[in-house]
Amino acid sequence: MTHWIIAPVVLPAMLAPFIVLAARYHIGIQRVFSVAGVLALIAIALGLTLATSDGSVMLYQLGDWAAPFGIVVVGDSLSTMMVLLTAVLALFVLLYAIGSGWDDRGRHFHALFQFQLMGIMGAFLTGDLFNLFVFFEVLLIASYGLMIHAGGNARLRAGVQYVLFNLIGSTLFLFALGALYAETGTLNMADLAERVALIDPEETVGIRITAVLLLLVFAIKAALAPLHFWLPSSYAEAPGPVAALFAIMTKVGAYAIIRVYTMVFHPELEVTAGLHDLWLLPAALISLALGMIGVLAARKLDRLVAFSVIGSMGMVMVAISLFSEASIAAALYYIVHSTLAGAALFLISDLVRHGRGNLRLTAQAPMAGAVPTAALFFLAAIAMAGLPPLSGFLGKLLVLDAAFDTDTMVWVWAVVLTSSLVSILGFARAGSMLFWKARSVTPEEGAPAPDAPPLLSYVAVGGLITLLVAHTVFAGQVHSYTGNLAMRLFAPEAYITTVTTTPGKLSKPKTEEH
Repeated sequence: MTHWIIAPVVLPAMLAPFIVLAARYHIGIQRVFSVAGVLALIAIALGLTLATSDGSVMLYQLGDWAAPFGIVVVGDSLSTMMVLLTAVLALFVLLYAIGSGWDDRGRHFHALFQFQLMGIMGAFLTGDLFNLFVFFEVLLIASYGLMIHAGGNARLRAGVQYVLFNLIGSTLFLFALGALYAETGTLNMADLAERVALIDPEETVGIRITAVLLLLVFAIKAALAPLHFWLPSSYAEAPGPVAALFAIMTKVGAYAIIRVYTMVFHPELEVTAGLHDLWLLPAALISLALGMIGVLAARKLDRLVAFSVIGSMGMVMVAISLFSEASIAAALYYIVHSTLAGAALFLISDLVRHGRGNLRLTAQAPMAGAVPTAALFFLAAIAMAGLPPLSGFLGKLLVLDAAFDTDTMVWVWAVVLTSSLVSILGFARAGSMLFWKARSVTPEEGAPAPDAPPLLSYVAVGGLITLLVAHTVFAGQVHSYTGNLAMRLFAPEAYITTVTTTPGKLSKPKTEEH
């Protein structure tokens, strides 16, 4: 048993209260410890990813109590990849927050940021569904505090809406966990995989209901239509760096679906036969279409980016709903792409707000720092819209290829290609309004000239764009990695065996007294 696998959860959990108690009134010290903590997270996550890249499964038993009664943290190639993605994203978001001064516009930004990382890391690493619920709640509390950071009535209303929708999801989650425990007597995912497979098909009504409820809960987290209404206002009203960090939060829902519905309720299981293609695929296609229509219809840049996140999640869920090794590999490749592209667009949106004063998609006077901002927007828009040569184009090709031999190929290809065209039109309209037509508008007399965004803000956004380029250049290696990862997901014996047979206190034989 290794202790390193719990470090991504423990480190931010310890750093957050330290920042509150020891550096509450010293923003400089908060920044130093927060950045140092994220850099340490990246180093730990990179080590864990390398350690599990060959298919190894790492296990940590809290209190040395064995599953299914003990709390376990499990690291395989999927969970460690998501932990590494989160840590890398957090670094650039944090640098932007520091460079733009967002972290100093309200109280406890860095402590809440660390608690948010704790919740995300825990959700990726937990080995049982009840602790997944616990980390979802940690996410909810910390994200609400970050969302209303710096105050404002519009931000507060959006935050309340966000909390209410997610509380509904939490309630459904509790109902699902209660029903699942009543049927199986366990919530450990590895143990569930064994017990669900042994249930008589004639006595599976409770399991079917549980599978549907869990899918609804994860669909809410992933902003899948028609459960996506909370996202546009919440993400659009959140501070720029907060919305950029939230780009990974919808992926928590996608991760949960991949994990639970390849291990516990896998496609070959008679209990949940037809659940994926009869409900999940149509909802994913509708999400993709609605997201890109929202991109075209948006009147403000922040809402345009929020709808593009919905569309990108629709693309991810289209791939997941096909539930084949090729489609899951494509989904994982696209998850990395859409996380980086969405975060970059949210930060660029904040750059536009800083240099322009507002985000309305109308022709106005040229903004401060227009040239570098326009260049970054151009690259991020190409990536999100799926134009060549960046990773969005390659990701969509992988999804289309995965759907080629399926019965739903016509629907998938039609919606993906049409929505891509619509998104291109939407981003082109936004770019022309923000940067091109601005040349024909003269500034008002006496209006103060806006200041250019700080250099560190451009460095942070440029770092995300650089990662997108690297994701494109090394697409072959990344897809090979996700392909091997998908193959292991559909053969989870190593995961199950590691969790259920590793000795702990419950499995140690008692010594006889003489």
